[in-house]
Amino acid sequence: MKQSSETLTSLSSINEAFIKPFPNSTKVYVKGSRDDIRVPMRQIKLTDTIGDLAEKNDPIHVYDTSGPYTDPSKTISYREGLESLRSKWIEERDDTEILDGVSSKFANERLGNKKLDELRFEHLKAPRKAKKGKNVTQMHYARKGIITPEMEYIAIRENCLWQEYKDQVGQHKGESFGAATPKIITPEFVRDEVARGRAIIPNNINHPETEPMIVGRNFLVKINGNIGNSALRLFN
Repeated sequence: MKQSSETLTSLSSINEAFIKPFPNSTKVYVKGSRDDIRVPMRQIKLTDTIGDLAEKNDPIHVYDTSGPYTDPSKTISYREGLESLRSKWIEERDDTEILDGVSSKFANERLGNKKLDELRFEHLKAPRKAKKGKNVTQMHYARKGIITPEMEYIAIRENCLWQEYKDQVGQHKGESFGAATPKIITPEFVRDEVARGRAIIPNNINHPETEPMIVGRNFLVKINGNIGNSALRLFN
């Protein structure tokens, strides 16, 4: 047990090599309508155009899904967990309540096992659930006409500051394959697409550390896939 505890402690911090950005790449944040909406993007510096068409090129911004791991101002610890990004938004809606504890028999058995105390993570909190008669999905809010902070966050993220670029003429329109993505994504558009069932926002109330993003035909991310390791059983 002592060896396991020491191993976990040694792994509590992330190797700097894993989070070091690529050359000419910087993590930046775009502020929303409130102070706690700070949308991460990856700013990539471009070299200047040379020759007869010489000009200075502004940096471009792309979707950044690396979370706080690539933020040099953050200190990441596996034992302490990630800071809560959406807790205030969830609490403000006043449609959830905190449970006394987990309902899983297995989880309670593990919590009651004193031999595991040295291995426990420090950030685990009591789970939340919807209050009686309440619905806490982003689709429910969208269909009630509500624009949540998550939806505004997503709109900013999807635009990648495109509206601020000085040269928008040369972008190739590409093939839409039936999509109808507007030039500028607004929070209202995000709400309407979710309300129609054409897009989803995978933000569970018990994972407030997750950054809001959207999956849908008219957005940058088209497919949501869970990829992991599962137990395999071989049959004769």
